[in-house]
Order: sequence, then structure tokens, then C-alpha cells
Amino acid sequence: MTRLEAAKVARRTLLTGIAGLPLAAILADPRLTAMAAETTEMVSIKTSGGREVKAALAVSAATPAPTVLLVHEWWGLNDEIKTMAAEFAKEGFLALAVDLYDGKVASAPADAETYMKGVDSAQAEETLESWIAWLRADSRGNGKVGTIGWCFGGGWSLNASITTPVDATVIYYGRVERSADDLKKLKGPVLGQFAEQDQWINPAMVQGFEANLKAAGKSAEIYSYSANHAFANPTGDNYDKEDAQTAWARTLEFLRKNLA
Repeated sequence: MTRLEAAKVARRTLLTGIAGLPLAAILADPRLTAMAAETTEMVSIKTSGGREVKAALAVSAATPAPTVLLVHEWWGLNDEIKTMAAEFAKEGFLALAVDLYDGKVASAPADAETYMKGVDSAQAEETLESWIAWLRADSRGNGKVGTIGWCFGGGWSLNASITTPVDATVIYYGRVERSADDLKKLKGPVLGQFAEQDQWINPAMVQGFEANLKAAGKSAEIYSYSANHAFANPTGDNYDKEDAQTAWARTLEFLRKNLA
């Protein structure tokens, strides 16, 4: 058996071992999260501007599959986000978790804030646009692409869909201060998942987003949970199991409906 064949066998074994576990249980255990992250494959492309960018790819057992582009939290492309890509693949999607930090991953809030503030918006848009084009062309996908992101990534899920219209957009407590004119550029419907106790992505911002979506004539499902920011992350202090499970079920239903 060659090294490549052995690696494929090991990857299948890892995937089988955690396949039956709930998502929250995997994300709450660093060892299991690392195992799940190992089932993804790092891929790279050149952007339209010539930069090399990387992402973690997880492929559904059945293809062609509906396709989802994931954008990480302010921590970067860590094992948790790679695990989310693996989970989407288990649910029947071709999933790609992009990296907007050029390989940097934070473990402390101060570093995460530094990395987040260091993102060049034009380059991030170019990165996302290039990956969306790559996903649309990949034979393992069905040609339809949705975006999803959390926190920092939630805002960039929306930004990506405005820059390069996609078939569905999911936002978990991300910054959504965009005008009605900007939102008119959206192609597909929007699913927004927000937290009533969030002091950063606060109710006033969410209400303004809803009003601008309506003014732009866009289809949207906006939910506000009695939780705080990052309520869907089992590794954080604000994790709310019930709301996280409800939000995840709504996410899968929404994406299946709009990417079929």
C-alpha cells in the first residue's frame, strides 16, 4: 500500500469513528475536533489577481452535491471550522472552508482582533469571488453555491454574496450594516441567525438589516434567539445548546431547499 493509499484509509477510518457523534459533542472535544478536521483536504488556487489562497475541502459521499462556502470566525481557519465543513459533507454537501487570514490562526482574543483588523477588504472579496467561481466549476458540485459564516465570517458571507451573487446566504451573528442598494445585488434568499443579548451585532443593527432587505425586495428569514453572541459555538462561554440546535436545523433546511 502506498503512502497516499494509507492516508486515504486512515482518513476513512477517522471519519467512520466519529460519524455517529452529534456535532456539538465533536466541537466540544479538541481531540475529536482535530480528528474531524483531518478528514478535510487543504486545496489551493490562484485568485484573479494572481495570489495563492488556501481552503479546507470536504466532499460528500454522493456527488454532484449542493455546495457551501464557509467563512471562519475571527479566530481564523481553525479545526472547528474545518469540522463544520466535514459536518456539511456528512449532510450531503460539497463544503469548502476558506482562509481569509493567510494561514494565521488565533488562540487569544487580542491576536484574533489583530488578524481581523488586518484583513484587506479588496483582497478578501477577490479571494471569495475566486473560490465561488472554483466551486461552481467543480464537477463534484451541482452548480449551485451558498455561503455561510459566523461572527467575522457572518459579515463576510453577506459581503461575498453581494460581490458575487450566489444561490443562498446564511449569516450567524455577523455584521450586516449594508444599504438597500447593496442588498439589491443579492441573487438568492438570506437566512439570518442573531442573538437578542448580543451587544455587538445588536437588535438595532438586525432590525435595520431587515428593513433594508425589505426595501430591496429580497427574500429573507431572520431569527433572533434569546442568547448572546456566538451562541452556536460549543467551545465558548455563550454556547446555548437549544438555540444552537434549532439554528443548525434551520440552516440545513434552508440550504437544502435553495441549493437542490
